[in-house]
This record gives sequence, structure tokens and C-alpha cells, in this order.
Amino acid sequence: MTIDLEFNDQWATLWLDRPAVRNAMNDAMIDEMMAAFARVAEDDAIRGLTLRGRNGVFCAGGDLNAFTEYQSPERTHADVAAFNRRIGTMLDALNRLPVTTVVLVEGAAIAGGLGLMCAADVIATTPDAKFSLTETMIGIPPAQIAPFVVARAGLSTARRIMLTGARFDGTEAVRIGLADEATDDLDGFEAQIKKGVLRCAPGAIAATKALILGSQQLSRDEALDRAADSFATCLRSDEGREGVASFLEKRKPDWAN
Repeated sequence: MTIDLEFNDQWATLWLDRPAVRNAMNDAMIDEMMAAFARVAEDDAIRGLTLRGRNGVFCAGGDLNAFTEYQSPERTHADVAAFNRRIGTMLDALNRLPVTTVVLVEGAAIAGGLGLMCAADVIATTPDAKFSLTETMIGIPPAQIAPFVVARAGLSTARRIMLTGARFDGTEAVRIGLADEATDDLDGFEAQIKKGVLRCAPGAIAATKALILGSQQLSRDEALDRAADSFATCLRSDEGREGVASFLEKRKPDWAN
């Protein structure tokens, strides 16, 4: 196994665990992460997911040994494209999970590791963690991760860090919008995020994430219609009725107990 998936009460933690290559991603890790994301998505008891790296580093990107394999004469252009496409499918699966996702970065988030980070909802890093998009330095584009970096940091910042080989630390990652907080107390940050998430209704979280992501592809009229439909569905659901009643009755809703 290249990952560990742990469950604690209503929260899942996915640990990247390939210490010999600083948690770099290969075919096996991509497959295992896809399976883990599917498991979390299907489990209504899970309210959130944290991604971390074992051995003091988050992720060094793609495994260059795998890249070398795909350069062999036995591999075709279609093989390489399919390999890269699977990375994008994995990132989409993380991005679209119906629960709140958190990434905690220490050590480094390089290349694909930085892209993996950007597919999450909330990101914290230690101040001294190292970040870089190194793909162009070895002759390839940051193909599947580019849209996630743009969505996270904005077009101008994404252009600069992807086209200049920029290297920066966790403090700078916060300043340019790639991370939400730089702290040496990642566990404390995570605890506060969990506390907030567990006050929120799980169905409303899922609906809100769908609206956020959908707003990027829909016309304004389509977005208005989808938002209205989502609001009506949630308001009239058991969860919506419990939420309104608990507020009026000045008590916690059942999901927060």
C-alpha cells in the first residue's frame, strides 16, 4: 500500500506513505487514492477528509521512475496520455468530494504535490515548507494540475509560478493565495476546521460545494436556476427542517451533537 486511510469518529485522514521517494505519486498511489476518495464519498457518516504526508513531507510530485517507464519504446503516445489523464481524474475526484477536504503541508509540496493540494477546500502549511512547480524544468507542462492552480491562486499568480520555476515557502504560499494559513501547529489548525465543519449540516455542505464548482461552468441564468433548485431541495429536506427548528428553538441541530 502507498497510502493509509484512517477513520476517527466522523473524519477520515488519508496519509501519503512512500517514504523512499518523498511520497511521490505513481500508478499504484493514484489508484489507491481514487479508491479512498470513492469510499469517503459513499460513506454518509464521514463529514470531512484530511490529506497529509508521512515522514515529514507532503508530496514531491510525480514519481520520475514512472515517467522513465512511460518513455520506453514499449509505451505509446496513447499510453502516456492515458496515464496523465488518470491523474486529472483523480484530482477531479478529490475536488468534487461532497465533504470538506483539508490538506496539511509540511516539508514540501512540489509539482503534482502542489496540484494535489490545490484540489482541496482548505490548506494549511508550516511556514518553512517548500513549494515549486518544477515540470517545465524537466521538459513537460504541469498538464492536469494547471486548472487547479489557476482556480486556487488566480491567473496572474499561476502564470508567474508555472512559467518561471518559482520556489517559495509556506509564508509566501499564504501571501499569494495558495494556502490559507501558515502555522507550526497543523494539528491545532485542523482541530479548529473540524469544529467548524461539524457545526454545519452535511447535506448543506455537499450542496454548497456542488454550487461552488458548478458556478464555474454554467451561464448566469443556469447558475441562478440551479441555486434556486438546490435551496428548495435543502430547505424542504429533513435536514433543513431540523436546522430551522433548532435555530428557532435555540438549541443545537442534531448533526452538531
